Amino acid sequence: MKILTIADTESSMLWDFYQSHYLEDIDLILSAGDLDPDYLSFLVTLGHAPVLYVPGNHDSVYDRRPPSGCINIDGKLYVHEGLRILGLGGSMAYNGGTNQYTEAEMRRRALKMFFPIRRYRGFDILLTHAPAKGFHDLPDTAHRGFEIFNTLIDRWQPAWHIHGHIHNTYGSAFVREEKRGNTTVINACEKHIIEIQ
Repeated sequence: MKILTIADTESSMLWDFYQSHYLEDIDLILSAGDLDPDYLSFLVTLGHAPVLYVPGNHDSVYDRRPPSGCINIDGKLYVHEGLRILGLGGSMAYNGGTNQYTEAEMRRRALKMFFPIRRYRGFDILLTHAPAKGFHDLPDTAHRGFEIFNTLIDRWQPAWHIHGHIHNTYGSAFVREEKRGNTTVINACEKHIIEIQ
């Protein structure tokens, strides 16, 4: 299965200069947040792959105008063709805005997923907007990662943790891929393709 992961920055190749062959072999699109809802609607309309998303801290417009034809998996464990995907959107609370959580609040959100995770015997992909603490995050409050994501990864060992929030324009702070145990951590900023056997 070929998966297009996207976050934070709309790809001009996939929007402004789109050509049909760009998405022809993509089986699934995962959005890690902070993208224009029209962009997600565009991708699900012109591609043949479903678009699953979690909201980012700048996605307040999703409440009024959610991406058409896309599936919000925030706070859910969604199964696509046998692939178990756990979605937890939002960032660390820093200014009282939408989709912002303290560590304790995100921990409570994760605990609500305990029974679905047990029922499906884990999950294969953790899809979040913010990173895990210590993995691709920054020291400022707005861009600090969540420790609970590390707990989820260590306990359930998904194959992938896909996140956004840390832009590729942040210079040397940007890391695309890293490992935590058996889990590959991917920063999906703009676009990145992964293949799952």
